[in-house]
Amino acid sequence: MTDPSQRDTLSSQPVLAVIVPVHNEVDNLAVLIAEIRAALDPAPGVYEIIYIDDGSSDATVQSLLEIKTTCPELRVLSHRTCCGQSAAIITGIKAARAGIIATLDGDGQNDPADIPALYTVLNDAPDRNRLMVAGLRAKRQDTWIKRVSSKIANKVRAHLLSDDTPDTGCSLKVFSRAAFMEMPHFDHMHRFLPALMIRCGGSVISIPVNHRPRQRGLSKYGTWDRLKVGIVDLFGVLWLLRRANRPVIRELGVDENGEPK
Repeated sequence: MTDPSQRDTLSSQPVLAVIVPVHNEVDNLAVLIAEIRAALDPAPGVYEIIYIDDGSSDATVQSLLEIKTTCPELRVLSHRTCCGQSAAIITGIKAARAGIIATLDGDGQNDPADIPALYTVLNDAPDRNRLMVAGLRAKRQDTWIKRVSSKIANKVRAHLLSDDTPDTGCSLKVFSRAAFMEMPHFDHMHRFLPALMIRCGGSVISIPVNHRPRQRGLSKYGTWDRLKVGIVDLFGVLWLLRRANRPVIRELGVDENGEPK
């Protein structure tokens, strides 16, 4: 990876933070964390893995704390009650020490082995704060009703928001922490990250990634649950986009190097 492993490994500041929100995913924790480490090793200290437990009622927290004893890169944050995936992502990114963020679902369907390729695209960009690299699940391993409903939702969303992203529902995304902190934060915002990046004056690149069937645990969201909140949120984001205002700023009295004229 033209990647964290090629940076200063002696620095105490990690370069990349992998943000993983989870709710009752105890059976997926150890396998996925091992895959993340395998994808980002061998250099220690250049990445952090931040798991956010969103009010789980199973043994998720206990298992994470046990894994943490042998995984120095792992940090564990916890919500006392379930606040939703977006709230968990916001919590994790706010706590991150790294300047580059990779988001990943905790159910094991996203493949951590794809993170280095997305990171490289962002790292090579002229302005990393104005680019989001999004995963594109070319061969989705979901039920037919999820695939069909997702295609319809993507077409409607793309038509209304013009977010230039064929698969905004793919949780695997890489972007800068600074860019995220400029975005408005609200419930379900994770579904609209590409549109919010464009709203901030950035752009989005989609990269084909691997997608795997869920092997352990149960999906936390049904098709109708997504549809109900998605319609309301879609029009809310459309309202935000129409009211975006990006002034062009220049400092007077200095030259292009910031020196007094």
